[in-house]
Amino acid sequence: MAVSVEQARDLAMAAGLAVKGSTSPNPPVGAVILDRADRLVGRGATQPVGGAHAEVMALQEAGAAARGGTAVVTLEPCAHVGRTGACTLALLRAGIARVLYVHADPNPVAAGGARILAQAGVEVRQIPAGTGKDALDPWLRATKLQRPCVTLKVAQTLDGFSAALDGTSQWITSPQSREHAHLDRQGRDALMVGTGTVLADNPRLSARRPDGSLLPQQPRRVVVGSRPVEQMGAAAAHLQQAGFEQYATPQQALVQLWESGARDVLVEGGPGLAGSLLQAGLVDYLHVYIAPLVLGQGRSVSATAVGPSLADAARFQRRALRELGPDIMVELSALAPEG
Repeated sequence: MAVSVEQARDLAMAAGLAVKGSTSPNPPVGAVILDRADRLVGRGATQPVGGAHAEVMALQEAGAAARGGTAVVTLEPCAHVGRTGACTLALLRAGIARVLYVHADPNPVAAGGARILAQAGVEVRQIPAGTGKDALDPWLRATKLQRPCVTLKVAQTLDGFSAALDGTSQWITSPQSREHAHLDRQGRDALMVGTGTVLADNPRLSARRPDGSLLPQQPRRVVVGSRPVEQMGAAAAHLQQAGFEQYATPQQALVQLWESGARDVLVEGGPGLAGSLLQAGLVDYLHVYIAPLVLGQGRSVSATAVGPSLADAARFQRRALRELGPDIMVELSALAPEG
């Protein structure tokens, strides 16, 4: 059965989502191959560093059926030779007649694939991204900013508190929200918290199933704060055994994470770390899990004021809204300051 361009695009995006969190510093790209009759004959996703890119994986599955067919890729095919060969060359060797891609490659080292393919006689066209979940969003933003993309996760009551006056915060949100958050952890390069959270919650900083077993992919564990590990006592003992990185400031952490290949960082720290990141304008995405609870008083999601007036507020726009059991989860992306 023939596959439409939109269906092929969505299949490619799904393939990229399936490997999100395992490819950095390379992007989590998805690709599908359609034969001459627009029938799906191959799909692939970028493998961990050193492995094949999405186009090559899809071409291997398609085999001879790729000749004269169409490649649909979430990112412009790369034009350079790094650890692997150029994807443009692989597509040309396979006899692909048409290439449709969603995002232009913002990396100047790898960009230019569309031009090279067109010069070789391949029909090349950029297609809209659509409204579905896009695994490439964090990587694209990180590449533009030259630092890891930061997503701040917040769990709060209806009136905006992340903990009660006595400090209790487990559990504000529902099991459904917690399951969703753990699945999100699995697709990240690193999970960052502050030393205050280590002391207060004794977190494992792992991605787990509801039964407590570990999910296949695990983020790097990152703790921010100047308090020595020895002073965190038992709260940090299991983190030491599991292996974690500690940095004095979030800025220092992001520099080192970028240099070591991380592109997508999830922050689940407390109000101190959240406030520092918001003040510094380092929050790119915000995930807010809202529980149907009202405290009246409690601890804010940020320990410090982001700005003295509305004009100085950190501004976000809504990207998605979903129900998770009794809770609501809102995904937002940062907006540039006004003026």
